[in-house]
Amino acid sequence: PGVRGSTEDLGERERLWKGGFGEGGVGSNPFLCREGECCDSSEGRMPPQTLKKVLLMGRSNAGKTSMRSIIFANYIARETTRLGYTQEVEHSHVKFLGNMVLNLWDCGGQEAYMESYFESQRDHIFRNVAVLIYVFDVESQNIKDMQYFGLCVEALRANSENPKVFCLLHKMDLVPEIERDNVFQAQSDKIRSIAGSLSNMCFATSIWDETLYRAWSRIVYSLIPNVEALERQLTIFCEACGADEVVLFEKATFLVISHATKTSFRDSHRFEKISNIIKQFKLSCTRSQSQFSCMQVSNSRFTAFVDVFTPTTYVMVVSSHPAVLPAATQINIQNARSYFEAHINSTDNSVA
Repeated sequence: PGVRGSTEDLGERERLWKGGFGEGGVGSNPFLCREGECCDSSEGRMPPQTLKKVLLMGRSNAGKTSMRSIIFANYIARETTRLGYTQEVEHSHVKFLGNMVLNLWDCGGQEAYMESYFESQRDHIFRNVAVLIYVFDVESQNIKDMQYFGLCVEALRANSENPKVFCLLHKMDLVPEIERDNVFQAQSDKIRSIAGSLSNMCFATSIWDETLYRAWSRIVYSLIPNVEALERQLTIFCEACGADEVVLFEKATFLVISHATKTSFRDSHRFEKISNIIKQFKLSCTRSQSQFSCMQVSNSRFTAFVDVFTPTTYVMVVSSHPAVLPAATQINIQNARSYFEAHINSTDNSVA
Protein backbone atom coordinates (compact mmCIF):
# COMPACT_ATOMS: atom_id res chain seq x y z
CA PRO A 1 0.00 0.00 0.00
CA GLY A 2 1.00 3.60 -0.35
CA VAL A 3 0.62 4.00 -4.12
CA ARG A 4 0.55 7.65 -5.13
CA GLY A 5 -2.86 8.69 -6.40
CA SER A 6 -3.41 10.67 -9.55
CA THR A 7 -4.33 14.36 -9.54
CA GLU A 8 -7.87 13.28 -10.32
CA ASP A 9 -7.90 11.01 -7.23
CA LEU A 10 -6.81 13.88 -5.00
CA GLY A 11 -9.26 16.33 -6.52
CA GLU A 12 -12.11 13.89 -5.99
CA ARG A 13 -11.19 13.37 -2.36
CA GLU A 14 -11.06 17.11 -1.77
CA ARG A 15 -14.48 17.39 -3.40
CA LEU A 16 -15.85 14.64 -1.17
CA TRP A 17 -14.39 16.36 1.90
CA LYS A 18 -16.04 19.65 1.03
CA GLY A 19 -19.31 18.02 0.00
CA GLY A 20 -19.75 15.40 2.68
CA PHE A 21 -17.52 12.37 2.29
CA GLY A 22 -19.89 9.65 3.40
CA GLU A 23 -19.70 6.30 1.67
CA GLY A 24 -22.64 7.26 -0.54
CA GLY A 25 -20.49 9.78 -2.40
CA VAL A 26 -20.67 13.50 -3.01
CA GLY A 27 -23.28 15.26 -0.96
CA SER A 28 -24.35 12.03 0.73
CA ASN A 29 -23.70 13.28 4.24
CA PRO A 30 -27.07 14.75 5.33
CA PHE A 31 -25.47 16.42 8.35
CA LEU A 32 -22.90 18.48 6.46
CA CYS A 33 -22.83 22.16 7.39
CA ARG A 34 -23.65 24.37 4.44
CA GLU A 35 -22.19 27.86 4.15
CA GLY A 36 -23.93 30.23 6.51
CA GLU A 37 -25.35 27.52 8.74
CA CYS A 38 -24.44 27.22 12.38
CA CYS A 39 -22.94 23.90 13.42
CA ASP A 40 -23.48 24.36 17.14
CA SER A 41 -25.07 21.30 18.72
CA SER A 42 -28.05 23.32 19.88
CA GLU A 43 -28.82 24.48 16.34
CA GLY A 44 -27.72 21.60 14.10
CA ARG A 45 -30.09 19.29 12.32
CA MET A 46 -29.20 16.26 14.43
CA PRO A 47 -30.60 15.90 17.97
CA PRO A 48 -28.18 17.54 20.44
CA GLN A 49 -27.52 14.31 22.36
CA THR A 50 -25.91 12.70 19.27
CA LEU A 51 -23.60 15.58 18.34
CA LYS A 52 -20.08 15.89 19.77
CA LYS A 53 -18.47 19.25 19.05
CA VAL A 54 -14.74 18.86 18.37
CA LEU A 55 -12.42 21.84 17.90
CA LEU A 56 -9.23 21.30 15.89
CA MET A 57 -6.95 24.25 16.61
CA GLY A 58 -3.33 25.34 16.43
CA ARG A 59 -1.19 27.93 14.70
CA SER A 60 -0.79 27.98 10.93
CA ASN A 61 1.37 25.22 9.43
CA ALA A 62 1.12 23.00 12.50
CA GLY A 63 -0.32 20.17 10.37
CA LYS A 64 -4.02 20.22 11.33
CA THR A 65 -5.50 19.87 7.85
CA SER A 66 -2.99 17.18 6.87
CA MET A 67 -3.92 14.94 9.77
CA ARG A 68 -7.63 15.57 9.24
CA SER A 69 -7.28 14.56 5.58
CA ILE A 70 -5.39 11.37 6.46
CA ILE A 71 -7.87 10.28 9.12
CA PHE A 72 -11.14 11.27 7.46
CA ALA A 73 -10.50 11.68 3.72
CA ASN A 74 -8.18 8.74 2.93
CA TYR A 75 -5.08 10.73 2.03
CA ILE A 76 -1.67 9.16 2.40
CA ALA A 77 1.10 11.21 3.99
CA ARG A 78 2.96 12.28 0.88
CA GLU A 79 -0.23 13.53 -0.77
CA THR A 80 -0.84 16.15 1.93
CA THR A 81 1.92 18.42 0.62
CA ARG A 82 -0.51 19.85 -1.94
CA LEU A 83 -3.12 20.88 0.63
CA GLY A 84 -3.66 24.59 1.15
CA TYR A 85 -4.19 26.56 4.33
CA THR A 86 -7.54 26.43 6.10
CA GLN A 87 -9.45 29.69 5.71
CA GLU A 88 -11.33 30.81 8.84
CA VAL A 89 -13.32 27.79 10.15
CA GLU A 90 -14.24 24.72 8.09
CA HIS A 91 -17.19 22.79 9.49
CA SER A 92 -18.03 19.15 8.84
CA HIS A 93 -20.28 16.58 10.44
CA VAL A 94 -18.82 13.08 10.43
CA LYS A 95 -21.15 10.17 11.25
CA PHE A 96 -19.25 7.88 13.56
CA LEU A 97 -20.14 4.62 15.28
CA GLY A 98 -23.90 4.28 14.92
CA ASN A 99 -25.76 7.46 15.80
CA MET A 100 -22.85 9.52 17.10
CA VAL A 101 -21.84 12.48 14.93
CA LEU A 102 -18.56 14.35 15.28
CA ASN A 103 -19.21 18.05 14.70
CA LEU A 104 -15.67 18.92 13.60
CA TRP A 105 -14.52 22.56 13.49
CA ASP A 106 -11.15 22.90 11.72
CA CYS A 107 -10.01 26.39 12.72
CA GLY A 108 -7.52 28.20 10.49
CA GLY A 109 -4.34 29.09 12.35
CA GLN A 110 -3.30 32.35 10.72
CA GLU A 111 -2.72 35.05 13.32
CA ALA A 112 -5.68 37.22 12.27
CA TYR A 113 -8.04 34.26 12.60
CA MET A 114 -6.61 33.18 15.96
CA GLU A 115 -7.06 36.66 17.39
CA SER A 116 -10.71 36.74 16.25
CA TYR A 117 -11.43 33.40 17.93
CA PHE A 118 -10.54 34.90 21.31
CA GLU A 119 -12.23 38.25 20.76
CA SER A 120 -15.28 38.65 18.51
CA GLN A 121 -16.03 34.91 18.10
CA ARG A 122 -15.07 33.65 21.55
CA ASP A 123 -18.51 32.60 22.80
CA HIS A 124 -19.50 31.07 19.44
CA ILE A 125 -16.32 29.05 18.90
CA PHE A 126 -15.90 27.71 22.42
CA ARG A 127 -19.54 27.05 23.35
CA ASN A 128 -20.56 23.44 24.16
CA VAL A 129 -17.22 21.89 23.20
CA ALA A 130 -16.77 18.19 24.00
CA VAL A 131 -13.13 17.96 22.88
CA LEU A 132 -10.39 20.43 22.00
CA ILE A 133 -7.57 19.02 19.87
CA TYR A 134 -4.71 21.51 19.93
CA VAL A 135 -1.85 20.83 17.51
CA PHE A 136 1.65 22.14 18.22
CA ASP A 137 4.45 22.18 15.67
CA VAL A 138 7.06 20.58 17.88
CA GLU A 139 9.90 22.49 16.16
CA SER A 140 8.30 25.91 16.60
CA GLN A 141 9.92 28.25 19.11
CA ASN A 142 7.23 30.94 18.81
CA ILE A 143 5.96 31.99 22.25
CA LYS A 144 2.48 32.49 20.78
CA ASP A 145 2.01 28.71 20.64
CA MET A 146 1.57 28.49 24.40
CA GLN A 147 -0.12 31.89 24.63
CA TYR A 148 -2.86 30.87 22.23
CA PHE A 149 -3.26 27.52 23.98
CA GLY A 150 -3.69 29.34 27.29
CA LEU A 151 -6.41 31.54 25.75
CA CYS A 152 -8.16 28.38 24.50
CA VAL A 153 -8.14 26.95 28.01
CA GLU A 154 -9.61 30.14 29.48
CA ALA A 155 -12.34 30.26 26.83
CA LEU A 156 -13.23 26.61 27.37
CA ARG A 157 -13.56 27.09 31.10
CA ALA A 158 -15.97 29.96 30.52
CA ASN A 159 -18.11 28.40 27.77
CA SER A 160 -18.05 24.59 28.00
CA GLU A 161 -18.81 22.02 30.67
CA ASN A 162 -16.17 19.35 31.35
CA PRO A 163 -14.38 19.54 27.98
CA LYS A 164 -11.51 17.17 27.27
CA VAL A 165 -8.24 18.55 25.92
CA PHE A 166 -5.87 16.59 23.69
CA CYS A 167 -2.57 18.17 22.69
CA LEU A 168 -0.68 16.72 19.73
CA LEU A 169 3.03 17.53 19.60
CA HIS A 170 3.17 17.13 15.85
CA LYS A 171 5.96 16.60 13.29
CA MET A 172 7.91 14.60 15.85
CA ASP A 173 9.67 12.82 12.99
CA LEU A 174 11.70 16.03 12.48
CA VAL A 175 13.23 15.73 15.96
CA PRO A 176 16.33 13.49 16.26
CA GLU A 177 15.22 10.21 17.77
CA ILE A 178 17.62 10.46 20.71
CA GLU A 179 16.03 13.79 21.74
CA ARG A 180 12.34 12.94 21.29
CA ASP A 181 11.55 11.74 24.80
CA ASN A 182 13.11 14.81 26.42
CA VAL A 183 11.41 17.21 23.98
CA PHE A 184 8.06 15.53 24.51
CA GLN A 185 8.39 15.58 28.29
CA ALA A 186 9.40 19.24 28.42
CA GLN A 187 6.54 20.34 26.17
CA SER A 188 4.01 18.15 27.99
CA ASP A 189 4.96 19.68 31.34
CA LYS A 190 4.34 23.19 29.98
CA ILE A 191 0.99 22.15 28.52
CA ARG A 192 -0.20 20.50 31.73
CA SER A 193 0.73 23.55 33.79
CA ILE A 194 -1.42 25.71 31.51
CA ALA A 195 -4.34 23.24 31.28
CA GLY A 196 -4.52 22.99 35.05
CA SER A 197 -7.62 21.14 36.21
CA LEU A 198 -8.97 20.50 32.70
CA SER A 199 -8.80 16.87 31.61
CA ASN A 200 -5.83 16.72 29.24
CA MET A 201 -3.59 14.24 27.44
CA CYS A 202 -0.51 14.79 25.25
CA PHE A 203 0.65 12.71 22.27
CA ALA A 204 3.74 12.81 20.10
CA THR A 205 2.53 12.46 16.50
CA SER A 206 3.68 12.33 12.91
CA ILE A 207 1.81 11.75 9.65
CA TRP A 208 4.57 9.33 8.63
CA ASP A 209 3.87 6.58 11.17
CA GLU A 210 1.15 5.02 13.31
CA THR A 211 1.36 7.62 16.10
CA LEU A 212 -1.33 9.72 14.41
CA TYR A 213 -3.79 6.80 14.56
CA ARG A 214 -2.92 6.16 18.19
CA ALA A 215 -3.75 9.74 19.18
CA TRP A 216 -6.99 9.96 17.21
CA SER A 217 -8.13 6.54 18.41
CA ARG A 218 -7.71 7.71 21.99
CA ILE A 219 -9.62 10.91 21.21
CA VAL A 220 -12.55 9.03 19.71
CA TYR A 221 -12.47 6.50 22.55
CA SER A 222 -13.01 9.35 25.02
CA LEU A 223 -16.24 10.31 23.23
CA ILE A 224 -17.91 6.90 23.22
CA PRO A 225 -20.61 6.69 25.91
CA ASN A 226 -20.60 3.65 28.20
CA VAL A 227 -17.50 2.27 26.51
CA GLU A 228 -16.89 0.02 29.53
CA ALA A 229 -20.08 -1.91 28.72
CA LEU A 230 -18.89 -2.38 25.14
CA GLU A 231 -15.55 -3.67 26.37
CA ARG A 232 -17.28 -6.17 28.66
CA GLN A 233 -19.27 -7.53 25.72
CA LEU A 234 -16.11 -7.79 23.61
CA THR A 235 -14.43 -9.74 26.42
CA ILE A 236 -17.33 -12.22 26.48
CA PHE A 237 -17.15 -12.52 22.69
CA CYS A 238 -13.38 -13.05 22.83
CA GLU A 239 -13.77 -15.87 25.35
CA ALA A 240 -16.60 -17.47 23.34
CA CYS A 241 -14.39 -17.51 20.23
CA GLY A 242 -11.41 -18.95 22.09
CA ALA A 243 -9.48 -15.97 20.72
CA ASP A 244 -6.30 -14.33 21.94
CA GLU A 245 -7.59 -10.88 21.03
CA VAL A 246 -10.60 -9.12 19.54
CA VAL A 247 -10.29 -5.55 18.24
CA LEU A 248 -13.15 -3.29 17.12
CA PHE A 249 -12.42 -0.65 14.44
CA GLU A 250 -14.59 2.18 13.15
CA LYS A 251 -15.45 1.34 9.57
CA ALA A 252 -14.63 4.55 7.66
CA THR A 253 -11.51 5.72 9.51
CA PHE A 254 -10.32 2.35 10.90
CA LEU A 255 -9.60 4.01 14.22
CA VAL A 256 -9.56 1.60 17.16
CA ILE A 257 -12.74 1.81 19.22
CA SER A 258 -12.21 -0.93 21.77
CA HIS A 259 -10.53 -4.28 22.29
CA ALA A 260 -10.40 -7.37 24.49
CA THR A 261 -7.06 -9.12 25.01
CA LYS A 262 -6.54 -12.53 26.68
CA THR A 263 -2.88 -13.00 25.75
CA SER A 264 0.06 -10.65 26.22
CA PHE A 265 1.70 -9.19 23.11
CA ARG A 266 5.05 -7.47 22.79
CA ASP A 267 4.06 -4.66 20.42
CA SER A 268 2.04 -2.05 22.31
CA HIS A 269 1.42 -0.10 19.08
CA ARG A 270 0.04 -3.03 17.07
CA PHE A 271 -3.51 -1.63 16.83
CA GLU A 272 -2.41 1.63 15.26
CA LYS A 273 -0.07 -0.16 12.85
CA ILE A 274 -2.92 -2.42 11.75
CA SER A 275 -5.22 0.59 11.34
CA ASN A 276 -2.68 2.24 9.05
CA ILE A 277 -1.97 -0.91 7.03
CA ILE A 278 -5.61 -1.90 6.49
CA LYS A 279 -6.70 1.62 5.61
CA GLN A 280 -3.97 1.93 2.98
CA PHE A 281 -4.88 -1.52 1.64
CA LYS A 282 -8.54 -0.44 1.38
CA LEU A 283 -7.41 2.64 -0.55
CA SER A 284 -5.36 0.47 -2.92
CA CYS A 285 -8.42 -1.72 -3.49
CA THR A 286 -10.47 1.35 -4.37
CA ARG A 287 -7.91 2.48 -6.91
CA SER A 288 -8.10 -0.92 -8.63
CA GLN A 289 -11.92 -0.62 -8.66
CA SER A 290 -12.30 -3.31 -6.02
CA GLN A 291 -14.02 -3.10 -2.65
CA PHE A 292 -12.42 -4.34 0.55
CA SER A 293 -14.73 -6.69 2.44
CA CYS A 294 -12.73 -9.05 4.64
CA MET A 295 -9.31 -10.57 5.12
CA GLN A 296 -7.85 -13.74 6.61
CA VAL A 297 -4.15 -14.02 7.49
CA SER A 298 -2.80 -17.40 8.65
CA ASN A 299 0.58 -18.86 9.45
CA SER A 300 1.96 -21.56 11.73
CA ARG A 301 1.44 -19.41 14.85
CA PHE A 302 -1.95 -17.72 14.47
CA THR A 303 -4.98 -16.97 12.32
CA ALA A 304 -6.43 -13.46 12.09
CA PHE A 305 -9.76 -12.45 10.60
CA VAL A 306 -10.67 -8.87 9.67
CA ASP A 307 -14.33 -8.66 8.70
CA VAL A 308 -17.31 -6.32 8.61
CA PHE A 309 -19.05 -6.51 11.97
CA THR A 310 -21.81 -3.89 12.16
CA PRO A 311 -22.75 -1.21 9.62
CA THR A 312 -20.22 1.14 11.25
CA THR A 313 -17.49 -1.23 12.47
CA TYR A 314 -14.97 -3.88 11.47
CA VAL A 315 -13.77 -6.58 13.84
CA MET A 316 -10.43 -8.37 14.01
CA VAL A 317 -10.30 -11.76 15.74
CA VAL A 318 -6.86 -13.27 16.41
CA SER A 319 -6.47 -16.88 17.56
CA SER A 320 -3.38 -19.03 18.08
CA HIS A 321 -5.04 -22.17 19.45
CA PRO A 322 -4.88 -25.01 16.90
CA ALA A 323 -8.25 -26.37 18.06
CA VAL A 324 -10.06 -23.17 17.05
CA LEU A 325 -11.17 -23.74 13.47
CA PRO A 326 -11.38 -20.77 11.10
CA ALA A 327 -14.91 -21.76 10.10
CA ALA A 328 -16.03 -21.63 13.74
CA THR A 329 -14.60 -18.12 14.13
CA GLN A 330 -16.44 -16.96 11.01
CA ILE A 331 -19.71 -18.37 12.33
CA ASN A 332 -19.19 -16.65 15.69
CA ILE A 333 -18.60 -13.32 13.94
CA GLN A 334 -21.74 -13.78 11.88
CA ASN A 335 -23.87 -14.72 14.89
CA ALA A 336 -22.61 -11.79 16.99
CA ARG A 337 -23.30 -9.08 14.40
CA SER A 338 -26.92 -8.34 15.20
CA TYR A 339 -26.28 -8.32 18.94
CA PHE A 340 -23.42 -5.84 18.74
CA GLU A 341 -25.29 -3.64 16.28
CA ALA A 342 -28.19 -3.35 18.74
CA HIS A 343 -25.78 -2.79 21.63
CA ILE A 344 -23.88 0.01 19.84
CA ASN A 345 -27.09 1.75 18.79
CA SER A 346 -28.59 1.54 22.27
CA THR A 347 -25.34 2.89 23.73
CA ASP A 348 -25.45 5.90 21.38
CA ASN A 349 -29.07 6.63 22.22
CA SER A 350 -28.40 6.52 25.95
CA VAL A 351 -26.27 9.67 25.91
CA ALA A 352 -27.85 12.34 28.05
